[in-house]
Amino acid sequence: MRNLLVSVADSDGGKQSVSRKIPFSDVVITGTRNNFWGRKWRTIDIQVALWVTFVHVLALFAPFTFTWDAFSVAFIGYLLTGLVGITLSYHRLLAHHSLRLPKWLEYTCVYFGVLAAQRDPIFWVSMHRYHHQFVDSNKDTHSPINGFWFSHMGWLFDSGYILEKYKERKNVEDLKKQPFYMFIRKTYMWHIIGCGAVLYAWGGFPYFVWGLGVRTIWVYHLTFLVNSACHIWGNQVWNTGDLSRNNWWVAVLTFGEGWHNNHHAFENSARHGLEWWQLDVSWYIIRFLEIIGLATNVKVPTEAQKLKKSIFTSDNTFK
Repeated sequence: MRNLLVSVADSDGGKQSVSRKIPFSDVVITGTRNNFWGRKWRTIDIQVALWVTFVHVLALFAPFTFTWDAFSVAFIGYLLTGLVGITLSYHRLLAHHSLRLPKWLEYTCVYFGVLAAQRDPIFWVSMHRYHHQFVDSNKDTHSPINGFWFSHMGWLFDSGYILEKYKERKNVEDLKKQPFYMFIRKTYMWHIIGCGAVLYAWGGFPYFVWGLGVRTIWVYHLTFLVNSACHIWGNQVWNTGDLSRNNWWVAVLTFGEGWHNNHHAFENSARHGLEWWQLDVSWYIIRFLEIIGLATNVKVPTEAQKLKKSIFTSDNTFK
């Protein structure tokens, strides 16, 4: 696994003569993508950059607009958009088909993901599926082989990279067939604008700052840490052939998403925290939905699958 990046450097044409390690890790930066300069900024890149800058600047007003009510709105928004919307719905339900929900419940949960402002479900799921297909190679959507910043946020502002790697995105036909997802795709920004308008009408500027600004960037960076930190820092317990790591503190903040090496080993599993002590709030909710009959076809790895992916043999020696 540690030699993975050597082959990536070769496949990138050797453009970068000096490889650099990401601090406090053994991950080597071998990619050559320029994050800011020396590349074309398309209109969508500028729009995304302006939006991300806006919500970060908005969040700077948080100390001056704090009330416990505004904080509560942000926290509830974190649970609804981060836990229900992104981790459970966008990720485990749509991207990996780890479970099934009745359509009314699926669309409701997914809509909270829309309000997380991480693009529409079709785009998000497509990028994530490509990430798994080409993980930590020079076709990965957001690998740290292009540096921490690129894997964390830089790729969001580089649509040219996406177009270059994936000229025809045909890995989300299951979503494109459903009118709900096509409608969200076409009207995406209006839902974000509407959310901001409702928050402002409800609680004025404090609700707008905390319910939109603070909540959005908090969920942003937690999601992005799964893409960046969980491919740089942590431990590997499964033979996945990539850089994915289990990172406990990311797992705590992201409702179980930080058990990322587990996830890459068994990407279709609805459960990421495979050990009893691995906190996975998303899984607890899925399990509850299964018990009451709302979640079906819930997938978890079998013992045979675990043994096949284990980095240990049956006598506890390394493979």
